[in-house]
Amino acid sequence: MRYGPIKGLILRNLYLHRRSLPRLMEIVFWPVMDLMVWGYVTVWMKRTGGGLGGVLDFLLGALVLWTVLYRAQLGVTVAFLEDIWSRNFVNVFVTPVRLSEILFATGMISVGKALATGLVLAPLAWLLYGTNVLALGASGAVGLLVLLLMGWSLGIVTTALILRYGHAAEALAWGIPFLIQPLSAVFYPVSVLPAWLRPFAWVLPSTHVFEGLRSALATGEVPVLHLGIGLALVVPLAATGGWYFRRQFAEVRRLGLLAKAGE
Repeated sequence: MRYGPIKGLILRNLYLHRRSLPRLMEIVFWPVMDLMVWGYVTVWMKRTGGGLGGVLDFLLGALVLWTVLYRAQLGVTVAFLEDIWSRNFVNVFVTPVRLSEILFATGMISVGKALATGLVLAPLAWLLYGTNVLALGASGAVGLLVLLLMGWSLGIVTTALILRYGHAAEALAWGIPFLIQPLSAVFYPVSVLPAWLRPFAWVLPSTHVFEGLRSALATGEVPVLHLGIGLALVVPLAATGGWYFRRQFAEVRRLGLLAKAGE
């Protein structure tokens, strides 16, 4: 990979967002609305539930981390979709830029947008509700890395499906993360799932992150096993996502669908 094309792709997206208030609001507005709704729900539950403070604090922390994963996935997919919608997709591939460089640059953009969202939500959670998401320390940082990689992987798989199946698959850009959310044990432990669903939950890196961080809050110990398994699972997931995108991209080119993207 070359630095020049990657820098150009990143700058192109930065300039696009710098002059577009709706795009900037998309990074902040909906996540903040989610935080406020769930935040006031937890405030009400604290006042009426008794003894649930620690559990409810975790709900807000889990919401922030889940939003980071979701925004990382959406950042990749929307970056491709904007080129498709503006009829600029083919133009990108006319330039001397490699597919690996496009994937890397798009991943960096999605990570930046996801972290920007997290940097807004974390202080808001502390200021409005007294929940310190950063108290998880190194455990939280490793969990964040796993979720960012998983979001990137889901994003490129979603993009591959959109390229292959066209407009009919565009709704997947917003729907794919919510297909795995029930199995990721974001707001509840895996033990509440039916026994036949638990094996499917445990193969997701996100499940180990949320289960591990829940354990860390309860015991004060670093969840080395859960975070280690999460890292071990997300690396092949990212590699598989990259392989799947390349395969579908080659198929799209073979079928002559690349020039018809967005039509």
